[in-house]
Amino acid sequence: MRKVERINVIMRYINNRAHFTISEIMQEFNISRSTAIRDIREIEAMGMPLVAEVGRDGGYSVMNNSVLPTVRFTDNEIKALFIAFMATRNLQLPYLKSRHSLAEKLLGLISENQQDDLVLLNQILLFEGTNPHNPDLLDLSDLPHPMLEQLIQILLADRYLAVSVEEGREIKSYPIFLMRLYREKSSWQIEGFDLEEEKRRIIPVDNLTDVKPYPGKKRMSRKKIAEQLSKQEEAINLVLELGPKAIAQFKKYHPLKITISYTNPYQTTAILKTFIHVHHPDELAEIINWLLFLGGDIKVREIPKEVVEGLQERVGVFGRH
Repeated sequence: MRKVERINVIMRYINNRAHFTISEIMQEFNISRSTAIRDIREIEAMGMPLVAEVGRDGGYSVMNNSVLPTVRFTDNEIKALFIAFMATRNLQLPYLKSRHSLAEKLLGLISENQQDDLVLLNQILLFEGTNPHNPDLLDLSDLPHPMLEQLIQILLADRYLAVSVEEGREIKSYPIFLMRLYREKSSWQIEGFDLEEEKRRIIPVDNLTDVKPYPGKKRMSRKKIAEQLSKQEEAINLVLELGPKAIAQFKKYHPLKITISYTNPYQTTAILKTFIHVHHPDELAEIINWLLFLGGDIKVREIPKEVVEGLQERVGVFGRH
């Protein structure tokens, strides 16, 4: 670890402790006694108010109401921060309204030479999804859906939510326990457990119209939610019999998690059993396209109604088989 990095880490280490000794610093950072003493003296010279305690068990303590001195960044750390910041453009991240002030503060922490380096990086680096005609770091055209920040503020305090969602021309309400908030294919998604229907549900943030905490008296415990999800994960909901043509198509392409079991020695018939996350739009669409790819040489033993509905929309006749 370079000296400037070590000094920063030691400052944070001792600032979070009422008392520390040279021996503790030596052991924590694997440095010699002379190096530890030099580092402590340099930290004192930077303005950190340390009080030395004499005696056999003496050491140092940080004066009450002290303020941690300004953190120093290495040139590479500054470039890493700035490049990471640049890479967020057009990703529709929450709190982007603060981007201007964040950039100004970052630039204000560094020297003019370092500022020149960052200005040059801003001119020549271009990330996927960035408009090359408008690569300005301070551009706010990529603001996310306004409900995203409201959602985050609420879930930081409570993950049991009552959400209102626009579906077609209707507004539907769902009580959910939020498991994940993630971004996929340029849009934010909520993965939650529907507390009334007791099943996994995927909700696009772009479709939210309202979010609020869900009343405590109607909640299901997290333990029970985990148990319900575990049962659902294990439940097979798609069972198909495959003929020779469907097997040939299967060998050409199939989703990684899906396998078949041959039902005769000549491997001309097989059975397919798997579980489909029907409330995950991307997986559902992939399975529907793949079933159409397999062709008509299949017999359905068991299939989720959501898959049938999707197939009916595509071909209009699958539901009559």
